[in-house]
Amino acid sequence: MKEAQYMHGSLQHVERIAAFSDGDVGGNPAGVWIGDTLPPDAEMAAVAHAVGFSETAFAAPRGEAWRVRYFSPESEVAFCGHATIALGAALARRFGDGRFDLTLNAAQISVEGRKEGERVAASLQSPPTRSSPAPAALVEAALALFGYTRADLDARIPPAIAHGGNDHLVLALNSREALARMYYELEAGRRLMNGHGLVTIVLAWAETPQRFHTRNPFASGGVLEDPATGAGTAAFAGYLRDIGWPHGGRIEVVQGEDMGMRSRLTAEIGDEPGSSIRVSGSARTMQ
Repeated sequence: MKEAQYMHGSLQHVERIAAFSDGDVGGNPAGVWIGDTLPPDAEMAAVAHAVGFSETAFAAPRGEAWRVRYFSPESEVAFCGHATIALGAALARRFGDGRFDLTLNAAQISVEGRKEGERVAASLQSPPTRSSPAPAALVEAALALFGYTRADLDARIPPAIAHGGNDHLVLALNSREALARMYYELEAGRRLMNGHGLVTIVLAWAETPQRFHTRNPFASGGVLEDPATGAGTAAFAGYLRDIGWPHGGRIEVVQGEDMGMRSRLTAEIGDEPGSSIRVSGSARTMQ
């Protein structure tokens, strides 16, 4: 009974914020819990499951920084971009505009928040990035999962494992129509992603060299699809740098359109290989 009361209290403490919104609509809902000390692991997992969003961020002060952990409804993840943006918005509303240093399980990053009326503009600095060619067997399995063939791929952006705090499989498609018809069975996707250590699969279509449309299946976390994925965008941007894509130092990403939750993300790409990606967007408080 006492544990249930503690969990209920933590659940009441959660702010609900949509990150990477398109003005007053869209974005990816995240839970944000801020307290003096982090709850026990089991309680954080239970709260995230009860909230039901793809991720909930838990933050508590540690020295001059904030200790942050992220939980999906089914598992803990090392890094979550949209929940970090939501956390930056919550911290800015609580403590004023500024930069906040974050200590994750395996990285030190930061997030900035700046109030703009009812919304907050936020930017995160991702963990370091890296990429490698995707194994052929994994690519074939992923294509089969979604009902694609090699003919649906954009040869300019070969399939890859891209890392920006987590591992993501990148599959670049050669048409908007192919992206729009993405479909898969959740349990089959969960087996594939968990079996290969993938957090999401980034499906991307290049409208222009600097503007992409993406979709992010997140079966590893029990979520069919995310409407905005900052971690996946950071990993993807780092991969584009690795292959010498003409990004011009910045890409814009539109995500969530096919879910009816249009979201907008911006990634700034520095010249140094493997360096952090700055991912920015707007955040709105949900009613």
